[in-house]
Amino acid sequence: MFSIILVIHLLITLALIIVVLLQRSEGGGLGIGGSGGGGGGGGGFLTGRGTANLLTRSTAVLAAAFMMTSIALTILSGGGGEQRSILDNLGGGSDLQPLRPLESVPAEGAPAGGQEGGSSQVPVQ
Repeated sequence: MFSIILVIHLLITLALIIVVLLQRSEGGGLGIGGSGGGGGGGGGFLTGRGTANLLTRSTAVLAAAFMMTSIALTILSGGGGEQRSILDNLGGGSDLQPLRPLESVPAEGAPAGGQEGGSSQVPVQ
């Protein structure tokens, strides 16, 4: 059931992308908005207004279907009624150890006990 709804969801997503790209924007974009025959008369299949209405309604229907399949996928993927946190997957807290500072090794030529050799100490990991 989950796979069927997921495939439908992906098909709706592709259709929604195509319908949105076909719409005419203010700058023209990829829109098919005008009539093909020039003069705005009966030269095209749909007039500019008819095309805009069709694409607007198609977008609304596809958006509603997208939301419904999204909700259905969320409900189906919920598993049981228990709520899980991502922090539950980190593992047990008993094996965690606090961080300790890194030890530093004196640089070559520097005395072992002091800081007189300069500030070129390399931390050991």
